[in-house]
Amino acid sequence: MSEIEEVADMSVSRLAHIPGIGVDEIGDAADAAADPDLLRLENLDTDLRPPQVAVEVTHHAIEDDDANSYLPFQGHAALREAAASHVGRISGRRYDPATECVSVAGGLNGVLNVLLAISEPGQEVVIADPIYAGLINRIRLAGAIPRHVPCTATPSGWETDPAELAAAIGPNTAAVLAMSPAMPTGGLLGRPHWDAIAQAVAAHGCWVVYDAAMERIRFDGQPPDHPASHPGLAPRTITIGSASKELRMIGWRVGWVVGPAEIMSDISLVGMANVVCQVGISQQAVAAALNAPDADGDVAAATRIWQQRSDRILRELSDYPCIPPRGGWSLLIDTAALGLSATQASQRLFRRGRIAATPMDGWGPRGANYLRLVFANEPIERLTDLRERFQAALG
Repeated sequence: MSEIEEVADMSVSRLAHIPGIGVDEIGDAADAAADPDLLRLENLDTDLRPPQVAVEVTHHAIEDDDANSYLPFQGHAALREAAASHVGRISGRRYDPATECVSVAGGLNGVLNVLLAISEPGQEVVIADPIYAGLINRIRLAGAIPRHVPCTATPSGWETDPAELAAAIGPNTAAVLAMSPAMPTGGLLGRPHWDAIAQAVAAHGCWVVYDAAMERIRFDGQPPDHPASHPGLAPRTITIGSASKELRMIGWRVGWVVGPAEIMSDISLVGMANVVCQVGISQQAVAAALNAPDADGDVAAATRIWQQRSDRILRELSDYPCIPPRGGWSLLIDTAALGLSATQASQRLFRRGRIAATPMDGWGPRGANYLRLVFANEPIERLTDLRERFQAALG
């Protein structure tokens, strides 16, 4: 074996516990199939268009020389002002856009930047199980260790016990990484959870990192329940937002991080050493979408469509062990209850049912028991024969 081949076969230690997320493999297979009859339920895309104002401002930005720039590294002032105001409105706090907000190249870039700024190698980050593998992988990439708190599947949705969440916080905890609705379960966190963890967060001086990517995509009609609205957590909460889900601006690759000034300078420094800056031609468009007078109504209208699709899938698959989501873009099926691994179920659905769906290996210790169906990208009229497809594949 040549020296080049030896190097190619080696993996650095930081990748030892970082698997793939599976979505790319299923998505690549679906693309290669080029079958218009194949249901694309594997990837977090959506067919719902972004806000019209965002599209119009983006067209204008293409001709704007200021948008074709690295500067300012922390994000355009208009975007930081819009993001700080948006987070402040939902949390009931005021954030200074100059010192308490930076823009990032999408929400997950923000997650990694934050984790690199707040955690030491070997510290723990408390996170749900199951949960998105991309969050787990970024905890690992930062050198931290995920401390999973189990979520329980119930007939009405996923439940996280507030006492168990609080008990997971200890002297080696760097942060609690909370997402609500969570991906991929659609589980919600709220005031009972914030009340439960406040004392432990204060006692151990850890952070609450709140992934707000889907916080308004709730199926209960209630507003977001932001941890920074809790007086005991406000000084220790860092919010990471994104234009990808609520605003349907996936390809724009813009997000934001909002938090106390004492930590934001470090997060900004990590950003400079990592991705450096965001997509220039996208930032003004995201600011316009956040500031639009009908912004909440726009998200609510999209949420109603996604909920209708989720409800349709649950009706079609009422004979299968589906766990209803309380928000978000996806729901889970317990394939272990069917006597199958999630990978086996995914393969059978792809071959026999013409459905692309992602097995959740690596999505937390219990993830391998579940198959994820994304309902954000297929209209209801394409879901009318879902029951027949499942029966053909799984019986």
